Amino acid sequence: MTSPQADVYHSASSWQQPCPPAASAERSMLVEEIAKRILSLGQGRLLVGIDGFTAAGKTSFGHELAGRISAEGRPVLRATLDDFKKPWRDRHLYDRESGEGYYRNAYDYEAVKRLLLDPCRAPGATSCALCSIDPLTQRDCSSEVTPLGADAVLIVDGVFAFRPEIDVYWDFRIWLQVDAEVSVRRGAERDQDRAGTEGESVHRDRYLVAERIYLQEVDPLPMMDVVIDNSVFAHPRIVTA
Repeated sequence: MTSPQADVYHSASSWQQPCPPAASAERSMLVEEIAKRILSLGQGRLLVGIDGFTAAGKTSFGHELAGRISAEGRPVLRATLDDFKKPWRDRHLYDRESGEGYYRNAYDYEAVKRLLLDPCRAPGATSCALCSIDPLTQRDCSSEVTPLGADAVLIVDGVFAFRPEIDVYWDFRIWLQVDAEVSVRRGAERDQDRAGTEGESVHRDRYLVAERIYLQEVDPLPMMDVVIDNSVFAHPRIVTA
C-alpha cells in the first residue's frame, strides 16, 4: 500500500530557491537511494545536514530529498543555515567581511540551537522556527513557528553545518563535492543581481577562504555518511558511502 504524500514545510525567509525540475533519471535514482538510507534509520525525528562549498547545490539537493522523503509519508521540515546569520545591524561589532571573519562570526549558532535544533531533539516539543533573521530583508522571523511532528525529518543545508557547535545534532551527514573554481563560478553567477561585478571576488576572497579554514580546522569529510560529487547537476555520483 502506497503511503500518502506528507507535507514539506519551508522557511518564511525571502531567501528561497525553487525546487529544481528533474534533471535526469540518474539524479532521481541517486536522490531516492539517499532518501531510503535516511528512512532506514527508523521512526522518530531525524535530523539531516547537507554541507559543501558555496553553490555546490546544497539547497537544491535538500529540496529534492525533501520531495522524495515526503512521498514516503514522512513530514519534512526544510531549513537553511543562511536564515540563522547574525543581523546586519550588529555588523560593526565584528568582522564578517574577510574570509576568517566570515567563518568565525557570520552565523548565530546559539540561535540555530535554540530555535531549531534543540526543539527538534526534544520529544515533547511541538513546534520550531525555521528562520531567525531573513538574510535579505533582515526581518525577524523567529516567532513564526512550524508544527513539529513526532516523525518529522528535518533537512538543513548550509556551509559549516558540521562545525563542533552543532555537529552532535545530526543523524545523517551529506557532503556535496565540487571543485573550488566551480564553487566560485556558480556562486558569482547566482549572486550577480545582488553582488554585480564584485561577485567573483566575494566568493573567492571571502567564502572560499572561509571554507578552507573550515576544512583545515574541522576536517568534516571523514564524518560523512555519504559524499556526492555534484559537479555535473544531471550526473551526480556517490564518491564515498
